[in-house]
Amino acid sequence: MTTIRREVLTLPAAPLGPDNPLPPLCPLDEAHRIDERDRAGLPRDMARQVDHEPLRSLLPLRVRDGYDRLRQDREFDALVIENDRLRATVLPGLGGRVASLHHKPTGRELLYANPVFQPANFALNGAWYSGGIEWNIGATGHTGLSCSPVHAARVPAPDGGEMLRLWEWERLRDLPFQVDLWLPEGSDFLYVGARIRNPHERPAATYWWSNIAVPEDRRVLAPADEAWLFGYERRLRRVPVPVHDGVDRTYPRNSTHPADWFYEVPQDRRRWIAALDEEGRGLVQTSTDVLRGRKLFVWGTGPGGRRWQEWLTEPGTGGYCEIQAGLARTQLEHVRLEAESEVSWLEAYGPLDAPAEGEWHAVLRGAEDRLEAVLPRADVEAAYAAWQEYADAEPGESLAAGSGWGALEVLRAGWKLPGTPFAESTLGEEQRPWLELLRAGALPAQGRHEPPGGTLVARPWRDMLETTAATPVAEYHLGVAQWHGGDRAQAVRSWERGLKNADALWPLLRCLAVADREDGHHERAADRYAAAFDDLCAQPGDETGTGGDPAGDEDRAAVTAALGREAIEALLAVGRTADARAVWERLRPATRARGRFRLIEAALLVAEGRLGEARAVFDEGFEVADLREGDEVVGRLWARLGDEPLPARHDFRMRPDGE
Repeated sequence: MTTIRREVLTLPAAPLGPDNPLPPLCPLDEAHRIDERDRAGLPRDMARQVDHEPLRSLLPLRVRDGYDRLRQDREFDALVIENDRLRATVLPGLGGRVASLHHKPTGRELLYANPVFQPANFALNGAWYSGGIEWNIGATGHTGLSCSPVHAARVPAPDGGEMLRLWEWERLRDLPFQVDLWLPEGSDFLYVGARIRNPHERPAATYWWSNIAVPEDRRVLAPADEAWLFGYERRLRRVPVPVHDGVDRTYPRNSTHPADWFYEVPQDRRRWIAALDEEGRGLVQTSTDVLRGRKLFVWGTGPGGRRWQEWLTEPGTGGYCEIQAGLARTQLEHVRLEAESEVSWLEAYGPLDAPAEGEWHAVLRGAEDRLEAVLPRADVEAAYAAWQEYADAEPGESLAAGSGWGALEVLRAGWKLPGTPFAESTLGEEQRPWLELLRAGALPAQGRHEPPGGTLVARPWRDMLETTAATPVAEYHLGVAQWHGGDRAQAVRSWERGLKNADALWPLLRCLAVADREDGHHERAADRYAAAFDDLCAQPGDETGTGGDPAGDEDRAAVTAALGREAIEALLAVGRTADARAVWERLRPATRARGRFRLIEAALLVAEGRLGEARAVFDEGFEVADLREGDEVVGRLWARLGDEPLPARHDFRMRPDGE
């Protein structure tokens, strides 16, 4: 019989640390943007969806950048769903990721199971980790839930057994979703029923890609003769499959640079993708037709791709690639979800044995015939129909708790969401001030120097902020919500009003500094950043006046580091090196020792003309734990120090030289 049980998974793990306390008024630098030269030739539906509601900011999320690279053994709560053929291990505290899919008869691990937990800056909001099957919802990129908990419970399955249900409230698009994992008795395939709901009285943009990490010593098969190739030079081109530029690119190790290959699967073809080793063994993923897109992501064999692979795991553990399935042709698109509607589909994951070597169409026919033999397309459709009858089934035993944000939204709007309850018992400290605004019409009073906390930015919450008492904290939150809504002039006015009576000026000054920077007023932005940092350092709790933080005050340390970093960068941008040095000197020693701040120190030394000392920082060695995907800041700074080649440990370049 199929069973669901709790287990503990122990991995060497780096701590996530505190979230960045400053509101992310702008998106992180997103590598997945299309060069304007490539838009003209896109199919009409793709062009429409590429331009459909891109993110303006990461709000209401916080950036997760407090992690490091010092790993110690850590226990993770795991949920295991198992029958006599397969065993799937799920991490509900880390986005509900399937960390392992083990085929018992052959003893094969079907996924790339990362032997460590190492956050890196790949998610929309920062922290992400590699390996397994991840559920990406929200917007182009890795989900903001990558390192966050989701709700989990047992629910009845169509065959009379049990399913494992995962669900959460996706905050970037304000949409609830669920993922049901179902292992019928005797099945070699894990079924995954997925649903995204739009309970609002307006259309919403949505996005979904199931990302499957597999060892890279594979050939990747998908029923296509063309693909949309997208690299980190941000060019999108339609190219032939399997051979491009004289090389068969369906072998991940035949590419030099990281790249996405979005396969153009014909409308009438079955949706599937497989990764098979030289013996023709590996994993296949298939689905109902709603999940139309298929993709291969490769790191490539170049030094940058190899360095990223080492960065995300451990040297010598073997490389990986990703095979993926999504709602659109490419991950550059967002799909319109009509008001008060939903979209759902069923996926299946399991072993496939079929010849991988040979002429492309012959290999595809053989793999597709084998897939049809072990899991007919009609059976997938029948399983989807059967699952739909249970998609609204109320969960039984709770196995894990997610956030309280869904409960807050359900309380506000009175929505009924059968199958995905967001209980009031999940409300916590983060939701407390917003629950008070909802029930009493006012935000609670803050301590004199308490940070303002996160902001809710959806229109209903903005409307409440506009009618509540105009306290400094309300003006701060209102300005953040107005900024998110595109009303930047009103946001600035709200922040300026808040300054008049605020005890702590730094949260408002920092927001105004960002507004100045975005408007091109860089000198004024630098002034406001300097003033904000001065005000923060003058707040009680820093009696030394040097920016040091009381022992154990993690929040204070996080805000000092985050604001100090932005202030130094703004001051250096306008050539005010002495003022930047003054901020640097007031950072606490533990902050200055972090890799990101060692890089900032080197940049400051270069700006001061102290190139030898800057080179010494590189020679001593540092690791920027939160280096962003595609960011070339380390290489650019190194180039200012001389003509020597960039050391391999700092080479994270993801595009060809000169592109």
